[in-house]
Order: sequence, then structure tokens, then C-alpha cells
Amino acid sequence: MAKNKYSVLLPTYNERQNIAIVTYLIVEAFCRLNVDFEVVIIDDNSPDGTQEVVKQLQAHYGADKILLRPRAGKLGLGSAYVHGLKHTTGNFVFLMDADLSHHPKYIPDFIQKQQETGADVVTGTRYGGGKGGVHGWDLRRKLTSRGANFLAMTLLNPQVSDLTGSFRLYKKPVLEKLMSMVVSKGYVFQMEIIVRARRAGFHIEEVPITFVDRVYGISKLGGSEIAQYLKGLLFLFFTT
Repeated sequence: MAKNKYSVLLPTYNERQNIAIVTYLIVEAFCRLNVDFEVVIIDDNSPDGTQEVVKQLQAHYGADKILLRPRAGKLGLGSAYVHGLKHTTGNFVFLMDADLSHHPKYIPDFIQKQQETGADVVTGTRYGGGKGGVHGWDLRRKLTSRGANFLAMTLLNPQVSDLTGSFRLYKKPVLEKLMSMVVSKGYVFQMEIIVRARRAGFHIEEVPITFVDRVYGISKLGGSEIAQYLKGLLFLFFTT
């Protein structure tokens, strides 16, 4: 029986201050598990020197473990994952953020849950079972997140507790199929992909995580992303 290999897709834009730390933690998590892995970094032409740091990481860990697959500019989160997926060689794929909001310490929990259940998708939840949570958000942002998640749950009934989360593990063939179905390219991408996975009958499991607000850099979530989210929510309601 062939050993599993895990690919991690990390889209980046101006993450020079975070990319070395998150990469170190990812490498440590996989090395402790003694499993094969690769980290595919999709950088959207960051002006802050993110790619130069990644090249230093390649020199340290090896270009076979740290893959830099840049793009010409900011083309949307969903399309970054589509681009990165083309360069993966693992049979399982993690999607996570590069800003340390998704702590790599949870990687073993995702893998264990997948192996125990045979799930096609394992998604991290901030809200399920009372074990997950959010650290570093003010009350307004917590209420916004809860409200967005509640609205999505009510309209779309995806049968997961955290539809707007984005820390997930997929079987690669499942992710490839879902990618071919997804229309959204921005922040709505993560919501759409889990809705379509449920509609397609894929087996989805959850693991509790604590989301930590970024320490370095500026949040990329603004008014335009919120408007995009609401537009995408209505699109999914009428089309799925």
C-alpha cells in the first residue's frame, strides 16, 4: 500500500513577516508525523519581498519540499488554489492561510480524523462542539463572523458548523472535481466549495480549531469582500 503524501497550498500576498514562521511550523508538524509532504506557495507578486524569503526557505528545507509557484498579480483566492493544485504531487491536499491564523499544530488532528473516517473532506470548525474558537477578534468582528456563518447555514444548509472557515484537508481527486465545479474565485470560494461538496454527496468531517487573528501584516478582509460574500451567498442559494 502506497504511503500518503500531503501537499499544503499557501496563497500569499505581502506575507514576508509570516511565511518563514508558518512554514517552519508546517514542516515540524509533518516531520513529527513522519509523513511525506510538500508546501506549495502561490505568491501574487508581493512587493514586500515574500518571494525572497521563500527562496531562502527553499535553500534551507529543499526545493522539493518548498515549492514557489508565483503569479503575475492578485487574481483571487480561489484561482490561487486552482493554480497551486496543478503543481501538487500529494494524494491529499491541505488548504490553509499563510498568516498564522490557521495554526499547523492542528494538522495531525485533520489527518487522524481522515484516517479514522475515510472522509473526502475534513474541515476545521471554530464553532462546533464547543472546543473551537477565535482569539484576537473584537466583539464586532466576532458578531460579524457569527452572523455571516448563521446566514449561510440558514440559506444553504450545508450541515457543517463553520461554513466560512478555510482550514481544510481534501483527497486530491475530490478537490480537483470540486475545483471544476466552483465558480467563485475570491473569498466566497471556500464557502462554495464546501456547499458543492455536500451537494455532490462527498463525506465531510469536522475537527475543532482555534482561529487566531494575524499578528503581522494587514487583514485583507474589507468592505468589498463582505459585499462579495453576500453576493456569493445569494448566488449559491439560487444555484445549488
